[in-house]
Amino acid sequence: MTKVQTVAWDRVPITLSFAEQLKMTETYGFSGSQGRTVLEGQRLLPRNLPSDTVYLFMHPASTLQLLPMPMALADAGLHVICAGSRYAKNDSALIMEKVACDLGVYMRHAREELGYKKVILVGWSGGGSLSLFYQAQAENPSITHTPAGDPYDLASAGLQQADGVIFIAAHLSRAETLTEWLDPSVLDELRPDARDPELDIYAAHCPAQAPFSPDFVARFRAAQQARNRKITAWAQDTLDFLKRKNDGEMERAFVVHRTMCDVRWIDPTIDPNDRKPDWTYLGDPRTVNAGPAGLARFSTLRSWLSQWSYDLSNARGPLNAAKVRNVPVLQIENTADDAVPATHNPAIRAALATPDQEFVRIEKATHYYLGQPELLARCISTVIDWSARKGLLAHPPA
Repeated sequence: MTKVQTVAWDRVPITLSFAEQLKMTETYGFSGSQGRTVLEGQRLLPRNLPSDTVYLFMHPASTLQLLPMPMALADAGLHVICAGSRYAKNDSALIMEKVACDLGVYMRHAREELGYKKVILVGWSGGGSLSLFYQAQAENPSITHTPAGDPYDLASAGLQQADGVIFIAAHLSRAETLTEWLDPSVLDELRPDARDPELDIYAAHCPAQAPFSPDFVARFRAAQQARNRKITAWAQDTLDFLKRKNDGEMERAFVVHRTMCDVRWIDPTIDPNDRKPDWTYLGDPRTVNAGPAGLARFSTLRSWLSQWSYDLSNARGPLNAAKVRNVPVLQIENTADDAVPATHNPAIRAALATPDQEFVRIEKATHYYLGQPELLARCISTVIDWSARKGLLAHPPA
């Protein structure tokens, strides 16, 4: 395994702007409201170490330039771009099709403006399914409309294919993961305290207690999917009502209550791995379930259909993994991941169509590698070794 030394590097801002006429302002701020979409990112550029290869990170809603993984790659002398989408730090109105377009703008910039010959997509966490979605559309462009029926043409967008895809600590997709975390006890979306006591697993009076029976888990999962589909149907009906009303109102915002409820959090015997019991990457699941920073807490009708709908989202991981055929893919699973369920990486692995795929498990590693420098170093070494063997990195760091 390659042992790397730390080098000095600089943060170089990236600002990209392109014309795009939108029918309405989606997010607060300049982006998109004046006929142009503005993207902001960072290039992590090692000093005096030129390279023909860049590692391109994008998460649909987060900025990644301060996280351990991209910085550790830069420490190792590798060139990195951390790409912010138009929805950076605000996913309430996020449309996955538009995020794929944003990623394509960075891809083209990396090759045509910055001169990189090889661009490797690195999908960390929610960026994993985004990378698969992007690559699937770059290889076989097909999407011309969002799940809400709005025209948005990725098929003629000219998305450039990546040269390789790395999937690190990544879940199935935002839609599928949210569904596995939706609190199925919620009976009324407007009254989160109206709950089915038999499914309210965080309540002391819930008849079912950990360890949960297989029959209860099956009922719980079915109720989670039913809740997602109920919200999806309501969003579709409301959009149809607004269109028929035709008085200028095009969109509506809403709150999704209680979105961090999973039998796995409090029963480590279900889909076991090395994760810490009674814990999530956001903290105590009971607190996060009702907290203001929960997954999908604030949404719009169109965003729900594109980003969170279990049946309609175009960005579902296995769906797109089955369309990725042209590039090598490296999957890295962290066995103590406190965000990505243990079932997700095997599902992506089974769905991948490319014959050139490798799978690596890093024992005891958590989602963020917090306090685990040796495990983070192993991850970086794995990335470098794979990149070199696949001919994607001409001069690996010494």
